[in-house]
Amino acid sequence: MVVIVILTALDLEYQAVREHLTDPRVHRHTAGTRFEVGRLGGDGRRVALGLVGKGNHPSAVITERAIAEFSPSALLFVGVAGALWPGIGLGDVVVATHVYAYHGGTSEDDGLKARPRVWEIDHETDQIARHLYRTETWTRRLPAGAAVPAVRFGPIAAGEVVQDSAISTHAQWVRQTYNDALAIEMESAGVAQAAHHNRSLPMAVVRGISDRADGTKTTADGLNWQPKAAANAAAFAVALAQELAVEHENHPASKAREVRGMSDSVKNVARDNARVGVQAGQIHGNVTIGHPSQAKAADPVTQLAELRDRLARARKAQKVDDDTFTAAEDEIAVAAESLSESTEEGRSKAVIALKRLRGLLADVAELAAHVAAVIAAIRGVL
Repeated sequence: MVVIVILTALDLEYQAVREHLTDPRVHRHTAGTRFEVGRLGGDGRRVALGLVGKGNHPSAVITERAIAEFSPSALLFVGVAGALWPGIGLGDVVVATHVYAYHGGTSEDDGLKARPRVWEIDHETDQIARHLYRTETWTRRLPAGAAVPAVRFGPIAAGEVVQDSAISTHAQWVRQTYNDALAIEMESAGVAQAAHHNRSLPMAVVRGISDRADGTKTTADGLNWQPKAAANAAAFAVALAQELAVEHENHPASKAREVRGMSDSVKNVARDNARVGVQAGQIHGNVTIGHPSQAKAADPVTQLAELRDRLARARKAQKVDDDTFTAAEDEIAVAAESLSESTEEGRSKAVIALKRLRGLLADVAELAAHVAAVIAAIRGVL
């Protein structure tokens, strides 16, 4: 199941996100759109990555398509933007608290009167993003040797033109009418509109500042700020996607949906020359089909993802303190990254990390037992 959809407008933004995925595979939409479905490095959760192109109109269409195709629990839009104010540094990361569709208006004799549309980030996503900012855990995903950028929370203005002037009529109007906006770009309004029309799907916009939208864009591009800004935004967004996935999977509403699903009736139909082993409605307890020795155990990557979920639940239940939780997450991340190497050396590194993890969680018997099971599963493929 795809948990999070991540969309970008430009190829370099797409590639910056793709760097954080393992085993990305093409997923073809019937209308021709190509997505890639991969797993987040560190916990193995599945995400879908797509390219919407420039402009609010195509971004709305592709966002709607992605939501209908994957039914995600949240959606992130990631890329670069131009800063509207001098105090915002190149490379800074902006998380949109609001998205202004600023081109709405009415033209009257005494000038243009703004009629914007605005979408706010949902409270839970905003809280998770701010927690990431405070703890700085997201910085582990920055490229090696990269400086840690500032993270800013504020409105983003999305329109239909590339702004590259501080004195043009358009620039002055934007700054006067939307003077709390931190950055300006061309796609977020379409993404926000599509998410809103899908039962207010949680959505966040994460932008890296690649220029200052004041006439210096060419100079900033020449200094290679676009890929740097895209890499910074991707690092924060992927960390946010990981936290959103954990939060939504452990949310009481999600659990309630699972329970309600147990009472749903199931109708199975076999047609033509289909061969059917088992057709069933409600099944309670374990079921094995075929000879027990042929039943395939969960792979270590899946077991690590389950372990991370159980660890998060244990922290919420106060069985694990915050310091232990942070240290344990680090060891899980090391184990997952080592396993992704698919080498004997990588698996050995993973086992060592898990042994350290088992010591950290020794006081929580069920977690320690789960760690032991993962170690056994890895040793089974050595």
